[in-house]
Amino acid sequence: MTDVIEELQWREVLALSTDLDELRAELARGPVTYYCGFDPTAPSLHIGNLVQILTMRRLQLAGNLPLALVGGATGLIGDPRPESERQLQERDVIAEWVGRIRRQIEPYLDFTGTYAARMVNNLDWTSQLSAIDFLRDVGKYFRVNRMLAKDAVSARLNSDAGISYTEFSYQILQGYDFLELFRRYGCKLQTGGSDQWGNLTAGTELIRRVTGETAHLIATPLITDEQGNKLGKSTGGGAMWLDPTMTSPYAMYQYFVNVGDGQVGSLLRTFTFLEREEILALEKETAERPHLRLGHRRLAEEITRFVHGEAETAAVIAASGALFGRGELAGLPESTLHAALSEAGLVEAPRDTSVAELFRLAGLVAGRGEARRVVAEGGAYVNNERVTDADVAVATPLHGKYVVLRRGKRTLAGAVLLP
Repeated sequence: MTDVIEELQWREVLALSTDLDELRAELARGPVTYYCGFDPTAPSLHIGNLVQILTMRRLQLAGNLPLALVGGATGLIGDPRPESERQLQERDVIAEWVGRIRRQIEPYLDFTGTYAARMVNNLDWTSQLSAIDFLRDVGKYFRVNRMLAKDAVSARLNSDAGISYTEFSYQILQGYDFLELFRRYGCKLQTGGSDQWGNLTAGTELIRRVTGETAHLIATPLITDEQGNKLGKSTGGGAMWLDPTMTSPYAMYQYFVNVGDGQVGSLLRTFTFLEREEILALEKETAERPHLRLGHRRLAEEITRFVHGEAETAAVIAASGALFGRGELAGLPESTLHAALSEAGLVEAPRDTSVAELFRLAGLVAGRGEARRVVAEGGAYVNNERVTDADVAVATPLHGKYVVLRRGKRTLAGAVLLP
């Protein structure tokens, strides 16, 4: 990769930066040590964090040295949210989340070889720092008027919630992280989200004030859907998590299969390592024949494979086809089937419940009379078999308890038959 900056621009992941010409020169002299921070404010990273991980990976592939920081210290504080104060977690909870997030990041970076990554924890350099030392040696370099102007801080100051001194101080801690990494590893570049720009610049300003040296920043854009919501927020749980127990691989795959046509090209650039020629061809195909959803399916496949691996992706693709009559339901793993039906809508019912009642309970029809009409018209399917009698119970549920209900070609739901 001759110009990683140009690559990041083409991938649409460079929203804000410090002096790009200076940064290009620094990268050309390389390798550059850079870092990105991940706070353990939840037990898992989410799809927005994946943008940062991919950016780190692209920089590493271009011959630079990554530092992945998991904030055992900053996670105890939490960066200010625009709307309200974060709930502080117990120290042992944060420590557990630090371990979980480290394990999530590690597969995406190379920790061996010439450009080996390092995993760092800011608790290592803050745990021994006294309040007096913090105020004298770090706090004196920060100007309150500049701190008040940061977007997240000003939003909270103008709200009924206000802001505590704890969260107000977060930007000092993040700035101190950059200074420490600069001192310890010669770190010259920090990456992060554009919504964190105020916290990012705290570090470059602190380095300049303390050492007189210049450091650099790259910020990625906020990735949103066509309605302007943060990507993944419509999955029901508030975020699309990378942990498969919090967001199933099937849910992740289906989310990206169903993104808007106009987003496919951009998301292929941002979230995949496909070559430019292939992405441009998929963009063209999506524009000319959107009903085939070739770009959507490739996007969903690449992201699911990157996060969950080949085997899970194959199972998800098989389930996606089988649920709509394009494959064998009986061969699907129970966990995949359960996740798929949970996304479609899963109800519970006694084992002797009739097909008509299952369709009613699942919301596929308004009542049993309508269910009988759908059956008579040939539009009702149970486990991909056309139903001919609406008043009988399902004889052979999948894995002994699951029933796939389908009305027509596309309207799907599921049921779990209780003993």
